[in-house]
Amino acid sequence: MSGDRELFAATLADTIALHERVRQSDPQPVLAAAAAIVDGLERGGKLLLFGNGGSAADAQHVAAELVGRFQATRAALSAVALTTDTSVLTSVGNDEAFARVFARQIEALGREGDVALGISTSGSSPNVVSALDAARTRGLKTIALTGRDGGAAGRAAEIHVNVPSESRRACGCSWTCCPPWPMCTPTGSCTATSSPRMSW
Repeated sequence: MSGDRELFAATLADTIALHERVRQSDPQPVLAAAAAIVDGLERGGKLLLFGNGGSAADAQHVAAELVGRFQATRAALSAVALTTDTSVLTSVGNDEAFARVFARQIEALGREGDVALGISTSGSSPNVVSALDAARTRGLKTIALTGRDGGAAGRAAEIHVNVPSESRRACGCSWTCCPPWPMCTPTGSCTATSSPRMSW
């Protein structure tokens, strides 16, 4: 039992230490990401999100919060997770390549003025990098949320929000606590936030 307690305490200590490093880092990338999302939505664009595994779940979670209710009653926001249509994912993965499953959807759904947000804890997911490249080519604003040193995904995006950790679990937790998602008032007007308080 003592080993379990030590593991529990160490896990929390590591996460707290990472959050403190993020808190002391430059907030500009988070603020820039929030501003880009708000601007895109206010201009009638949409937010397209994508990632693999746990990052796919993060993409779907964000889309659900924006389409549904996030902290306040307000108008629905246009957000689509490109990780949910199994027919598209499997057909593109089978007929082209798995590296193309998100880029192909960007080509089909993305329009100038939209925002593409790719999530990769490694920073090296080929399909995330490919989708960010496709988005920039089509005139979309691009944001990458990454771990480690950001890798190719960080370099592919105009705005790069990085959690400097090797731990995928810690990266996901930090993104949840300090997100660049827009919030909206009951009247529907959007304001950006980088607040760590979130009401689900």
